[in-house]
Parts: sequence; C-alpha cells; structure tokens
Amino acid sequence: MNTSPLASSSNMKAASVEAINMTMQFGDFKALDNVNINIRAGTFHALLGENGAGKSTLVKCIMGFYHATSGDVLVNEKEVKLSDPKDAQVLGLGMVYQHFTLVPSLTAAENLIISRADAPSIIDWKAESKKLQDFLAKMPFKIPLHQPVSQLAAGEKQKLEILKQLYLGSRFLILDEPTSVLTPSEASEVLSHVKSLTQAGEISVLMITHKFREVTDFADEVTVLRRGQQAGNGLVADLTHDDMALMMVGQASENKTVERQNTTGDIILDLTSVTAPDRSGTKQINIDHLNVKSGEIVGIAGVSGNGQTELMEILTGQRQPLDGRISVKDETYSATRGEVKKYRVRYLPEEPLQNACAGKMSVAENLAFRNFDDTAIGQTRSPFWKNNSQINANAEKMVSEFNIKTTSIHSPIEALSGGNIQRAVLARELTGDVDLLIISNPCFGLDFSAVASIRERILDARNNGVAILLLSEDLDEILELSDRILVMSDGAITYETDATSANISEIGFHMAGQH
Repeated sequence: MNTSPLASSSNMKAASVEAINMTMQFGDFKALDNVNINIRAGTFHALLGENGAGKSTLVKCIMGFYHATSGDVLVNEKEVKLSDPKDAQVLGLGMVYQHFTLVPSLTAAENLIISRADAPSIIDWKAESKKLQDFLAKMPFKIPLHQPVSQLAAGEKQKLEILKQLYLGSRFLILDEPTSVLTPSEASEVLSHVKSLTQAGEISVLMITHKFREVTDFADEVTVLRRGQQAGNGLVADLTHDDMALMMVGQASENKTVERQNTTGDIILDLTSVTAPDRSGTKQINIDHLNVKSGEIVGIAGVSGNGQTELMEILTGQRQPLDGRISVKDETYSATRGEVKKYRVRYLPEEPLQNACAGKMSVAENLAFRNFDDTAIGQTRSPFWKNNSQINANAEKMVSEFNIKTTSIHSPIEALSGGNIQRAVLARELTGDVDLLIISNPCFGLDFSAVASIRERILDARNNGVAILLLSEDLDEILELSDRILVMSDGAITYETDATSANISEIGFHMAGQH
C-alpha cells in the first residue's frame, strides 16, 4: 500500500508553528536565550539576524535536529515533542536547505519518489507517473519530471526542492537563503509562487534571508535575532529597512556613508580575446574584451557556474590561458609574484580561508604574506630571514586600522570569524600602494555589519584611484558598488551597462542566458 503523504496532502492546510521561551545551551555558551517566534498558519514569516545570531540553532530546534535546553514547540497550537527530523516530517514540517539536496544523475520524478519513506523497491512507473502528474496539476509551478536534475536550471532545482517538501505532505516550510543561487527573475518567480501558496492557505513559511528587499516584497511578518535573543518583530508593512537593520545590530550604524568621487582615469587592466578551458574541460571561457580603469569599479554579475571562478583563476595565474592577451598598465601580465609587486596588483578571492590564508599560521604571519621578505618588514640578513618584531608591529597596526577582532595577533587565523578573516585579507591586500584590486564574492555569508564595513573599504579604495574588478553572485552588491556592470553567462561577457542606467530586469534576462 502507498502510504506517501501525497495521498492525503490535498486535504491538508497550512500549519501554525510557535516556539516559546526557546533556550539552547552548548556548554557555557548560550546560543538561544528565551526566544519566542510565532508563524501563523498561512503566513510568510522572515527570520533576520547577523551571522551567529541564532537563526540556524532556532530552526534546528524547531525541526528536531537539536533538542533545546528548555522551551516548547507548538504545532497547530498543540505542544509537540520532536526527537528527530522524522518526527517533524510526520507533523508536516519540512526544510529546504541553502544547498541543493537532489541527486543530479536522477530525474526529477526519481528524486521525488526516493524521498518518500515508503519508496517501493520496484517502481510501477505508469502508476507513479500518473500520481505525480496529478500532484503537479495542483501546484503553482511546473518542472520537467523526466529530465535529469543535472540538466535543470538553478531556478528549476529550487522549485523541485520546494515541490519535494509539498509532495511529502509538508504544510510548514523553512526556507534557508532560498535565492542565493538564483537570478533576480528566478528568485522573484519562486518566491511569488511560494507567497501564493501561503495566501491560499496551503502552507506557512519561515524564510531565513539576508536580503531586506525579499523581506519587503514577500514576507508578512519578520522576527529579528541578535546574539541569541529576540531583538524585535512585527508586521513588515510597519517597518523600514533601517528599522530592521537597527534591530539586527542593536545600535545606529556607525558606518560612514562613502560618497562616490569622480576619479576614473587610465585603463589599468585589459583582457583581449582571452580563452581558457573551463573546470569541466569540455567548454571554454571566452573573454573577447574586458577592461578596468583607475578609480572605477567594474562589477561582473552572473549565476554561479558561468565562468566567474575560472576568470578569477586566470587573473591570479592559477589557470593558464590558451590564447589572448592580459595586460596591466599596457604591459603583458601573467600574475607572477614579481609582476604582482611591480604593477601593484592585489586579490581578495572567494572563501579567503581556503584561498588566501594559511589557517594554522597566526594572524600576524598571514598579514605579512605580501611583504615579509621586503626590507621594510623583515629582510635584515637574507630573503629567508623574517623579523618577527616588525611582523608583529605590522599586524597590530592592521588589526587596529581595519577593526579585526581577534584575541591575539598570535592566534591561528582559522580561529577568527568569517567577517574578520575577510577583514584581515582585505587589510593585507589594501595596505601599501595598490593600483589594481581583483575581488570575488567579498561578502558571501557575512553578517550585516561586516558587509557594510567591507563595502566601505572597497569604495574608499576606488575613490583613492584603485582600479577594481568585482566578481559577485550578489546582484544587490553589484548594483551598490559598481560604476559599470557586465554580465557573464556561459563563459563569456554577454552584456554591459553603466550602473546609473542599469535595469535589473535586463541584467537578470542576460544572467539567465537569454542573449
């Protein structure tokens, strides 16, 4: 007998979920401190907070991944005990994770069926296909059932993740940063469909997000956490972005507003007819033309996997071009250490702990990587001799100037938070004379205050005449920082616009490969 939740899902309605006095202690650390949140049936509720505010801990307690130290969970106003996520699923609670949990080699239909606890060992495809078609007919969005997931667009994969939870009978969904890999049009489409399901009373939604625009456009209510405590909540219609930001950081922002100066000068970086193999080895990166001038930020927008990583590797000397010319200040450039020093080129790569740091080495040592063998920092006897007192003095200066929070400059850099690792790498790369800065996803996964601080530093560098190439999958970041915006799709630059006249729909159109 088929006991899939699908059999009775059409008779189910949105569930209300409430967490009361939720407290979670890990040893001496209190991750949650008497937090209350009420997601009413049929509403779209947003959960905001800086990294480490307790958002993930709260939803893990609601879903049964964690057993709260104290507090209660109510589903449809009845207290429930959640020993594990299976208990949550039985009660109609489901979670869509930030990263896809689908099997790429299987079709959408196969992914749906194997997600069931009662998935048959031998599948009657004629019967199952009919049931799946009946199920999809009741859903606000469609996906190709018999196409391998690996061939689906990111937006279709996100829809499939949501459909999987509805197929399993979930009537309360937690969405964890659901639009992080989507184009603007895909994000709006997916969240609009989810919103329509809440308005129809089919589901209730709790969405974790960092994007105020998504909160304003789609959420009914918002709850904000700060340092494990509830910092505020209310109807979205009654709150401004400044109100929500103030709840998140607990005080008026001390970040200065950086005014954009008219500093554009000569071309510093130029790529002409550059080709290189992509990561799969089956396709090529083709950059016909790309340049960046001094005092200018050129932002490259694009959905993940369209060649941005390979472009960064080409510019850092980690991927050898097959053809074309890369020049800095009109001189051929191949990113050797000597050229980097000569032309004053610096980098802020994605995931800096993995790509720009030695995790086990100290903060001070990591801050000295650019200049430990310079006379000013350490060369007293030979290039192999480092002067620890000067390295430590250099670190103390950078820690102070860039507000890097660390217990000691002698602590391993891997002990720092993500935002402080990012600040440390930015401090190292922006200290001294810099003419070209190449950046990839500088604020990915960082909290509100860290993002504001890092973006300030980038704009300051631009105003001081630094040429900046910014590769980012965060379109809001591209729009905020850039003077010119390029779109990268399928390994090529497919569109260009001035930021002042940028049209988000047009950019999204090209990000989706429609050119």
